[in-house]
Amino acid sequence: MSKTVIIGGVAGGATAAARLRRRDEGMEIVVLEKGGYISFANCGLPYYIGDVIRSREALLLQTPEGMKSKFNIDVRVKNEVTAIRPEENKVTVKNLLTGETYEESYDHLIIATGSSPLKPGIPGINGEHIFTLWNIADTDRIKAFVQENHPRSAAVIGGGFIGVEMAENLHAAGLAVSIIEMQNQVMAPMDYEMAQLLHENMELNGVRLLLEDGVKSFGQENGQVKILLSGGRKVNADMVILSIGVRPNSALAADAGLALNERGGIVVNGHLQTSVPNIYAVGDVIEVTQFTTGNKTMIPLAGPANKQARICADNIVGDKKVYEGTLGASVAKCFDLTAAAVGINEKTLLASGKKKGRDYDTILIQQKSHAGYYPGAVPMTLKLIFDGAAKILGAQIIGQDGVDKRVDTIASVMRLHGTTDALAELELAYAPPYSSAKDPVNMAGFVAENVRNGLVSFIGVRELEKLQADEAAKDTYQILDITENVEHMVFALPGSVHIPLGELRDRLDELDRSKLIIPYCAIGVRSYNAARILQQSGFLKVRVLEGGSAFYKSYHYKEYAGSLPQKEPQMKEESLSKKERSIKLLDCCGMQCPGPIMKVNEALKEMEEGEQLCVTATDMGFARDVQAWCSRTGNRLVNVERENRENKVTIEKGCKNPAEGNAASGCACPSGSGTTQYPAENQGKTIIVFDGELDKVLAAFIIANGAAAMGRPVTMFFTFWGLNALRKPEKVKVKKPFLDRMFGMMMPRGTGKLKLSNMNMCGMGTRLMKKVMKDKNVSSLEELMRQAMAQGVRLVACTMSMDVMGITKEELIDGVELAGVASYLGDAEVSNVNLFV
Repeated sequence: MSKTVIIGGVAGGATAAARLRRRDEGMEIVVLEKGGYISFANCGLPYYIGDVIRSREALLLQTPEGMKSKFNIDVRVKNEVTAIRPEENKVTVKNLLTGETYEESYDHLIIATGSSPLKPGIPGINGEHIFTLWNIADTDRIKAFVQENHPRSAAVIGGGFIGVEMAENLHAAGLAVSIIEMQNQVMAPMDYEMAQLLHENMELNGVRLLLEDGVKSFGQENGQVKILLSGGRKVNADMVILSIGVRPNSALAADAGLALNERGGIVVNGHLQTSVPNIYAVGDVIEVTQFTTGNKTMIPLAGPANKQARICADNIVGDKKVYEGTLGASVAKCFDLTAAAVGINEKTLLASGKKKGRDYDTILIQQKSHAGYYPGAVPMTLKLIFDGAAKILGAQIIGQDGVDKRVDTIASVMRLHGTTDALAELELAYAPPYSSAKDPVNMAGFVAENVRNGLVSFIGVRELEKLQADEAAKDTYQILDITENVEHMVFALPGSVHIPLGELRDRLDELDRSKLIIPYCAIGVRSYNAARILQQSGFLKVRVLEGGSAFYKSYHYKEYAGSLPQKEPQMKEESLSKKERSIKLLDCCGMQCPGPIMKVNEALKEMEEGEQLCVTATDMGFARDVQAWCSRTGNRLVNVERENRENKVTIEKGCKNPAEGNAASGCACPSGSGTTQYPAENQGKTIIVFDGELDKVLAAFIIANGAAAMGRPVTMFFTFWGLNALRKPEKVKVKKPFLDRMFGMMMPRGTGKLKLSNMNMCGMGTRLMKKVMKDKNVSSLEELMRQAMAQGVRLVACTMSMDVMGITKEELIDGVELAGVASYLGDAEVSNVNLFV
């Protein structure tokens, strides 16, 4: 029996271990992790700190106990490997809990030690209130500090993925946030002009950006961190998050004599073997091949780490799979925007000596996230980089919606060695809420084809700036504004000539054919049409301003936006007024109708009159439901808004007459009552449950729960086949006549045996319905029944039908009343709704 030891139990290590077990049930597998947790969601840590992810347990994807019970893998946390001895096929391990040192032998070894945050030797960097974020322990420290100390300000050092995500989450928690970045931009995978879109949005959200300035020293004064920047500026903050970068944890490999690159990454071959064949390495710690260029690099991302781990495990059990490289596909949420990139960026090409127009070309287009005529369409900026053979070198996309699927589409084409022509040829799903008939990815392919065929040429904003700054070139070009008159009145590039597109053909003589003509419009579509008119009319030098005036203004947002409106951070709880402190929060996200309304009803029962309840729910119908609920229960609907794809509703508990001015309606709020109680007359609901099919019984209980949540008396009268829903699932020994026993054997016993009225398909449809309900957080029939009885819904079994069907009281679930038609009719007399299901 072979034995594999894995050093590191997070992304790469845990994945490799699970894959090994699936491939070889008899292999001995040992995972050694020096931390206290395995397989946790690194990428979710900022969102837990910002309370977007509310459960700490949700970050723990797997536990040592789970790995043992499910995969029979020996996982040892708090066990640090201190040495690798390749010549003996052993590792030295220290148990951090007991201090014991021991040896562990192996046939194969996987190094999945990952990376660690950089902490350069800046004076004071180890001072109080200065944190890094890399693991669960870091997260707990930051979370505890925020909760216990209520900081008002934070400085994030570094504008990479973690830095930007932490800035957003701390700002959302109510802190004034500054980002300090040594480079001239945040989010290094983006080119500068694309990053300007992020800079604009971050500053609009009230984040202070300090770019092109590094930290010289940290100090402590009056409980704050004092930050001195290299440029002489000073920043004070209650807390500091270091997000400067990462380094590979390759010290063990170096000490063992394994080959490393100049950045400390472990050198591996295509099979993920190190320079010692029975030692493999995966994840952040290894050097990889950049898929686009074939060059060696370091790309610390979770996706590639997991794929490497799978290939590594397969090769250990005898396969010969090859890891062909990493594209570096990435995506991040940045306040109101999503930023995504894949492949290499233009600044990397320029740094390597490549020249635009000779070695590569770029396009930058502005598109809508879906059909512009469908509500909610938002702008999307897409930059595509490609060479003369139409090979896609990289792409960058920034927008509010649909960014991730577009970058994934381009990444897939790149992985399959597709060209820009393939982007144009892709047949993609289209409906107005999701895309356009010519998807932004298709448009990128179309425009790239036009560039390659000489139908259009572009000039970037930075290129235009250089041209405008060159005194010798000032008489060599004309900027042509082809927008409509009203647009030109709002904005025009300095020195531009204005000829609306519709007048261009008749006014060509106003342009100098010897000069470079640079047409622009709002986003670039009309200026492309203008360029085609000009080129086919004898103008030899025409270059369209990429992105149009919209992109130009974002690039120069500080100049053209004037004084930016700042979103003030939320006030901390201790400074809120008494009334504001009375706001209670209720999270109903993921719940389906009638769950949110029921939760609101329960929450208001525990609140005092005048207190407010802020409810978030993803159920699309919740806003309409809660409006009707408030109007009928005498509570006040304060506000309804859509925020981050959630309905956010504020309700004030009241004791008001829903029919204003109608004294006859009355309003009685007994002590302990959650909502306004109405007279029983003409307010009750009665439901006859005749059919015993699952979907119909479900519908009956959903309606009943909704009505009960509004404070209405509800009676459900079960008769004939509907009685089966009330039967106990287990067999009850009751003496019955022969025919009664036969009826009982043929009829379903309880809710678990009910079938669908349509598409039952021998029970397959029923099982599918229950699974879909569970996946979408729809309460099961059993849960709905319990909720109904808890809310006081009367479940009444028709005694006449029981007698006919041969069903006895002992066979029914607890809490069911036995009554006849007269009882039902009595409730129906004081009801304004009577349903037959």
